[in-house]
Amino acid sequence: MTTIDPNDLPVTVVPDRTLRVKIIDACGLACTFCHNEGTPVTTDNLGRQTGQFTATPGRSGRVSIYLTTNGANFLPERIKADSDFALALSAMRGSLPTTEVHFTGGEPTLHPELPALIRIARRLGLTVGLTSNGENGAAVVPECAAAGLDRINLSVFGTTPEELAAVQAPRLASPKLAARKLDALAATIETATRHGVKVSANIVIPNHDHVTRVLRVIEEHGRAVTVRMLVNLEDDGASRTAMQEVVDHLEAVPVRRIITAGASDQRTRYRLPDGRTLYAKSIRPVRLPETCTGCRFNNDQDCQEGYYGVRLYRAQNGPFMVGVCIQRMDLCLTLGEFVMSQRCAEVRDFRDEETARLTALHQATAAPHVRGLL
Repeated sequence: MTTIDPNDLPVTVVPDRTLRVKIIDACGLACTFCHNEGTPVTTDNLGRQTGQFTATPGRSGRVSIYLTTNGANFLPERIKADSDFALALSAMRGSLPTTEVHFTGGEPTLHPELPALIRIARRLGLTVGLTSNGENGAAVVPECAAAGLDRINLSVFGTTPEELAAVQAPRLASPKLAARKLDALAATIETATRHGVKVSANIVIPNHDHVTRVLRVIEEHGRAVTVRMLVNLEDDGASRTAMQEVVDHLEAVPVRRIITAGASDQRTRYRLPDGRTLYAKSIRPVRLPETCTGCRFNNDQDCQEGYYGVRLYRAQNGPFMVGVCIQRMDLCLTLGEFVMSQRCAEVRDFRDEETARLTALHQATAAPHVRGLL
């Protein structure tokens, strides 16, 4: 098998035009590594004041892994499908070029107004995607597809009941319950595919021990979904080695690098021998030039996500909030403050600068195509 230097691959530069929106905090899983979009778990912190929010798992068993250090000062509220939300999206689109909204949670498919939220975004000309664990997709995807849902990114935390149960809080660490969740995931994939919604399966691969799990996902779901391996942010060395093991086992051939300009996302696209596609996603060491300067997390060990993009929240009994880092929730501004702020201008300028610079770089230095690969 020919070894190909990643630097010899053709590169596609895609400008960041996505707004992540946390529409709900509720979730039917209790994964031990959840960042919960940086916010406290609402149900375990009701009645607590700013500064009193706890990261200790409460009745829900859920966690928010950055809460002890990220300075979060509001509880997230479920976003209603109303004129306030439409105005918030319009304000964000007016201040930052935006072509897509990506709904997150919690678990977005548990939102009782999800189709209506999708319709609002579509009326504003935005593409809509969401990240889901698949627990409720079969029930809501048909109406969501009719409303204009474009894609679902499914987070796959286990491929057997034992694997899924092993990463859950004790009260949900039941293989029997996990088996039901996996059945629901399969039903979500089938329903989404049948209704024309694009589906990808995101699976973190921490180390060699998880290689079999990834291969099982590709074998079971690889024809219906596009599998994306994600690097483990806490130990990317072992993670990258495991990714390469998967690639070698499958005899996958790298064909292109995709870089998101203005955010830390990057991925390599592989072609499998049968023509299917596999992605390996990693994080570029991207920082906002002003906001990240002097940050205590701004080093190779502590800044795990880099600058990943802009997120929209709604504070409980309060305004919409805009954040740029789940490890620095103290940087969140109200929507009104953000659209008028230097930070908004910084994000906009950084996106444009990176797009121009990376496009010029890869046009100027692009290596010749590797014969027979493309």
